[in-house]
Amino acid sequence: MGNIGNFRGFGGGGGNMQALMKQAQMMQQQMQKKQEELEESEVEASAGGGMVEVKMTGKKKLVSIKIKKEVVDPDD
Repeated sequence: MGNIGNFRGFGGGGGNMQALMKQAQMMQQQMQKKQEELEESEVEASAGGGMVEVKMTGKKKLVSIKIKKEVVDPDD
């Protein structure tokens, strides 16, 4: 039990804990801002050499799908 007194960050070092909490708050705010930016972004992808194109938002909302006529068999 003699080693318990060596933990300085807990209890006696209140200034360090406050600085750590402030840093955690700042990181949380930055993370929230980045998440909002990601949700506002749009992503485009294509497959089959551009025969199929899809556009989605960062919120996983489908914006558009484009399929070239050559891909679809009209008899299907």
